[in-house]
Amino acid sequence: MRLTTKGRYAVTAMLDLALHSEEGPVSLAEISSRQGISLSYLEQLFSRLRREKLVVSVRGPGGGYRLGRGHDQVFIAEVVDAVNESLDTTRCKNHGDCQQGEKCLTHHLWSDLSEQIHGFLSSISLADLMKKREIQAVAERQNSQHNQRKAQTINTERLSDQAPA
Repeated sequence: MRLTTKGRYAVTAMLDLALHSEEGPVSLAEISSRQGISLSYLEQLFSRLRREKLVVSVRGPGGGYRLGRGHDQVFIAEVVDAVNESLDTTRCKNHGDCQQGEKCLTHHLWSDLSEQIHGFLSSISLADLMKKREIQAVAERQNSQHNQRKAQTINTERLSDQAPA
């Protein structure tokens, strides 16, 4: 199985959004800062997530994104599927033409593995991940670092505003 950055980043961004959803709409810039994901890449991912109604956008000052439904109703496989990420472990993309147009000897094994992976990820919600102590600890660290960067930026702006011209 090969899960590319598209699927990984989509899951990471959705988990970040879920973790901060109590604070109101979450901007992609905040997710970008906390997770180290390019803002333009997040915009592409959230366009797909919005199409699948996994997120809704909130316009205006203080706008951003909210989950399209509760964290206990958004499953990891849906997020990966929404960004068109394949969890396929076959060489033939499950077309069955792996060996000169025919199924190879191990086609069914790899196809079954793909189904198991998809089933596993279909059973894990954002709420399940949010409950994990390890994830909570990482989120706390990221929030702390994000807040420190914001404070440094504000202090730098204040100093530059006070500097004689």
